Amino acid sequence: MALEIRPVRTKKDKKLFIDLEWQLNKNLPNWVSPLRMERAKVLNTKKNPFFQHAEIEMFIAFKEGRPSGRIAAILNESYNSFQNDNSGFWGFFECINDQETADGLFKAAADWLKNKGFENMYGPMNPSTNDEVGLLVDGFDTPPFMMMTHTQPFYPELAEKFGNTKAKDLYAWIADVADAKKNITEKMLRVSGKILKKYNITLRNLVVKDIDQEIKIIKDIYNNAWSRNWGFVPFSDAEIDHLAQDLKQIADQDMLFFAYKDNKPIAFSITLPNINEVLANIPSGRLLPGGIFKLLFGLKKIKSVRVLVLGVKKEYQHIGLGSIFYIRSIEKALEKGYTKGEMSWILEDNHTMNRAIQAIGSKKYKTYRVYQYNLK
Repeated sequence: MALEIRPVRTKKDKKLFIDLEWQLNKNLPNWVSPLRMERAKVLNTKKNPFFQHAEIEMFIAFKEGRPSGRIAAILNESYNSFQNDNSGFWGFFECINDQETADGLFKAAADWLKNKGFENMYGPMNPSTNDEVGLLVDGFDTPPFMMMTHTQPFYPELAEKFGNTKAKDLYAWIADVADAKKNITEKMLRVSGKILKKYNITLRNLVVKDIDQEIKIIKDIYNNAWSRNWGFVPFSDAEIDHLAQDLKQIADQDMLFFAYKDNKPIAFSITLPNINEVLANIPSGRLLPGGIFKLLFGLKKIKSVRVLVLGVKKEYQHIGLGSIFYIRSIEKALEKGYTKGEMSWILEDNHTMNRAIQAIGSKKYKTYRVYQYNLK
């Protein structure tokens, strides 16, 4: 039986599309199962506010009558409007180690986007740069941190043989918290103090119980701070409210910071407990019957954190607030008993941030790649 690529049309198709993530990765070393309910929520076109400005077409591949892979083609109007671009995206790619299957999936996504009038295709985005991004190209020997991908080592070759070429690499840095604290020199502390005094900057913690108000501050800073970054897509009010409700369930208030200049917010840093430590013990991705207890008890035992996002308004990006946030986060993490921290993802050409992270003794230990494909 030949290869067949079918679009997702029914609830049964949608369930299979989601289930393929487990079927194809369950034996992948260091893969961490997400929660199935979270995957379903991301792909819910009626409830995920991302789809207020986006469309998705999901495809499943069948080889010899058996499901062998999946892909989604994604139209993101906010991206094209903001970036003045004409590109579509692919994401949620999973595949057996078979070039014919991969080619069929990439072609299905490319054809769908080309028929929409797009000139380029980027991916993977699951479903945008505000979510999980990239294929892992090195660093397979350790599990991923929360909201980071961990894909099969043969995926880059499958993508490249189809004709996808590198668009951008994204770095993940790892640090031992105690070692990072030792690398904070007296000079770093002295310079940080001078910066805070010179620019009349104060720091405070984000208040989780006031998340509805705090998130408005984050959105204002984020959409300003990241606007010049490659691949940036601004958050809508609905999207960031949606994200806030998820993150507050696991947030550690002591690891969330705002910076104010003259009583006006100009920067923030969000570091979250690495919930993947807990999810690694729920390989089915299901909370029932026993997963819910593992989740509730496991949240209290997490020993690692991820610096999820750090944003500084454009006019203050030159003064060194990134380093100040990293120093403060390290000090607080050590105080609270966290032992490891990941800083991710960082664009390969964001030299200022990469140098600041390296200065505290961090090691670049994973690389994720975003690909591009010409549809013309």
